[in-house]
Amino acid sequence: MLKKIPIERLKPGMYVHDLGTNWFSHPFLRQQFKVAGEDDLKKIVSAGIRELYIDTSKGLDDADAPSTIEVRQQIDKRLDQLGNPPAGQGRNEVAPPARTTVAEELPKAKKIYDQAGRAVRSVMRDVRLGNAVNVAGVEDIVGDITDSVSRNSGALVSLLNLKEADDYTFLHCVAVGTLMVTFGRAMGLDPELVRQGGIGGLLHDVGKMKVPDAVLNKPGKLTDDEFFIIKKHPEIGYELLVATGAVGEIPLDITRHHHERMDGSGYPDKLPADQISLYARMSAIVDVYDAVTSDRCYHRAMTPTDAMRKMLEWSKFHFDETLAHQFMKIVGIYPVGQLVRLESGRLAVVTDQNETNLLMPKVCAFFSIKSNCHIPPVMVDLSRSLGHGGGDKIVGHENPHKWGVQPNRFLTPAK
Repeated sequence: MLKKIPIERLKPGMYVHDLGTNWFSHPFLRQQFKVAGEDDLKKIVSAGIRELYIDTSKGLDDADAPSTIEVRQQIDKRLDQLGNPPAGQGRNEVAPPARTTVAEELPKAKKIYDQAGRAVRSVMRDVRLGNAVNVAGVEDIVGDITDSVSRNSGALVSLLNLKEADDYTFLHCVAVGTLMVTFGRAMGLDPELVRQGGIGGLLHDVGKMKVPDAVLNKPGKLTDDEFFIIKKHPEIGYELLVATGAVGEIPLDITRHHHERMDGSGYPDKLPADQISLYARMSAIVDVYDAVTSDRCYHRAMTPTDAMRKMLEWSKFHFDETLAHQFMKIVGIYPVGQLVRLESGRLAVVTDQNETNLLMPKVCAFFSIKSNCHIPPVMVDLSRSLGHGGGDKIVGHENPHKWGVQPNRFLTPAK
């Protein structure tokens, strides 16, 4: 049986099943292993791990620890509360309404997404080659990203999981920049502060261009020495951007501190919570969200909904919990582009949010599970009753790889 325990109750002889944190925040070569002695305990504690899962069939038990089923039930209850707030408490009371549909915005968003990728790639190439770094192109594209997000944030957000392995570092920066703009606008921040946050997101991983390719693209878990090298990238990026003399304090702060954690276990400065800025706290959330929802050669992407579930767990120690909840409400429990399973036995892609209940978005049903084949796409508003464009509900979320489907194809209705 799998159980969740606090680090204080871990002892030699227990079998670690899951270290209870995102895969790039710890130095262990594997997630699953038996705790051999005090050295293993010290290493786990020093990595900032506060809770983890043990397998009692392979090691010592903890009789008082909750099972994974009980933990999952607690987290799902919290997700339900976030997705379906009490009457009078809307999804996001300060976020301006969308001015266009996702389908209308998607072609424009795709062009902006591609342009942003080229702008970030140009900066990264300059860093890799040791040339003078020109961030003007990145600053310019933030305006286009903001314009697209203001028309309909779901369009750009739906594109963020379309990353090729060779372009991951560049497109991860595009994703973080886009999500920072989306986050900031929804929070009602001043437009210039939103812009600076977007610039910081687009540039936050620039220091990785000084990390050897053998470490950056290693198809497996990093060794202790390699993990030490990769952890230097926030400082390296910060110093590179300071040297340009053209980057503001907010992007510099995001670049240096997007791996800081609220419990003081982050890097490079191990800042306590009261010294981590709003923008660094926001970037920590969106950086992890995009990373865990992206495919890598050593990590299969989580679905957005699974990522939300895990981040609710991690937010207890790692993130600003209030901001993490707000981010989840902004992006949606079932974000635009998420593949879901309907009670009717169909697969559907989320096309738009329901402002008052994130558990009942608008979807496009396009695949029959029973027949295991595509069906004519049909739009369904899950907030409506049968006969009024609804009459169905989400019973789970799915990974497109499992079914061999491309949900994003159905965000734009066929003409």
